Amino acid sequence: MKVTFERVIPDEKSSFCIIHNNSPVSQLKWEYHYHPEIELVCVISGSGTRHVGYHESNYTDGDLVLIGSNIPHSGFGLNSIDPHEEIVLQFKEEILKFPQEEVEARSIKNLLELSKYGIYFHNKIKKAMLPRLKLMLESEGYKRYLLLLEILFDLSKCDDYDLLNKEIMPYTIISKNKTRLENIFTYVENHYDEEIDIEEVAKLANLTLPAFCNFFKKATQITFTEFVNRYRINKACLMMAQDKSISECSYSCGFNNVTYFNRIFKKYTTKTPSEFMKNFSHNKVNVDLKVESEVKIRTGF
Repeated sequence: MKVTFERVIPDEKSSFCIIHNNSPVSQLKWEYHYHPEIELVCVISGSGTRHVGYHESNYTDGDLVLIGSNIPHSGFGLNSIDPHEEIVLQFKEEILKFPQEEVEARSIKNLLELSKYGIYFHNKIKKAMLPRLKLMLESEGYKRYLLLLEILFDLSKCDDYDLLNKEIMPYTIISKNKTRLENIFTYVENHYDEEIDIEEVAKLANLTLPAFCNFFKKATQITFTEFVNRYRINKACLMMAQDKSISECSYSCGFNNVTYFNRIFKKYTTKTPSEFMKNFSHNKVNVDLKVESEVKIRTGF
């Protein structure tokens, strides 16, 4: 898995960029990347994986997430299946400078501060924003810019959201350790269905085992074992969404014991595999691969 810096170029005659992805997922790259621009991602429908900063989880009925400047993240088409359609806004904070006396703009400033944690907006907010996002695709010039302000202002006034991270991930963690993290991520990506020897991974990173454990925990805020288990459970969720059996998912994702798989699955999703499959069929599940429940942070919304 690549870790890249992405250069964002504003659209012609515009101060920001809007992207409409409606191609087969196999034609697009979903690399882990970062850029100075703030990003609003709206997946219109479908399922996949959101990976923002330290946080990784699945969505099953579209998504709406605001990602702060230079926060590493993957494309939301990661692990999705066709059809996948999304609208993405990318803009620099500089285009939203307001006079100090502009009281109405303070909530937007607070919103942009919170975006550094990654903000997941609940489904009803996504549905409310979607008509204006679609209208932006057809708009030009100042009308397009006003639509951006309207969307951000409305998002800044809502409270139906969750923060994806408890702390901000500095992009320097990724940029300074780019090659080493790429090697580790790629190894897990290619071997998650096998038994993984942590000492072998440490050698791959050119570190002693204690140094590797310390480095990985500092870079990702979780242990390497937790990272592998979350990756495997994430893959199992996606297989279940495609009607694979529990035992097939267990063995295909590197678990040699279904009982152990059930226990780990519930640890990271708070549901048993059976409950997940039942809830998924009714589009009620939103799997958050976190050990602890997230705490919502308020800064004056």
